[in-house]
Amino acid sequence: MIVFMGDREAVNVVAAVIERQDRRILIGQRRSTDSSPLKWEFPGGKVRDSETPEAALARELREELGVTLRKSSEIARVQHTYAEHSEALEIRFFAAEIGEERIVPRAFEQIAWALPKELSQYDFLAANATLVAHLATGKIKPREILEAAAPTQETTS
Repeated sequence: MIVFMGDREAVNVVAAVIERQDRRILIGQRRSTDSSPLKWEFPGGKVRDSETPEAALARELREELGVTLRKSSEIARVQHTYAEHSEALEIRFFAAEIGEERIVPRAFEQIAWALPKELSQYDFLAANATLVAHLATGKIKPREILEAAAPTQETTS
């Protein structure tokens, strides 16, 4: 796991890096009415007080995409503060495998499956920049990390 962090107290956030067999990675475009409108990101959201990061990831994937988390492994962690917000975010990125359900982009303007080298063509949230660069250069390979990881335990939320 790679850690890119500052030293401030932060709001905990989780995000899924879902890579298919053809190496394409799932990304979502924020709605025009959201903060940072139409920026691209990895699916995920805030961790609730009573949740583990893995349980939050499973819940967020159900809520945002209508899919079931089957397996996950943390691959990177970054701390970022946006100029328009006073609180820092600590984002845990997970390589994630989902069930075979049809993906329904409930929380996004649109979704796309992009090859790692194509990610730089999308206007990502600033907090995702370092991970996007590592995915594009092959420094982080989510599917390989996930295949080597132990199975995710069943989560409840």
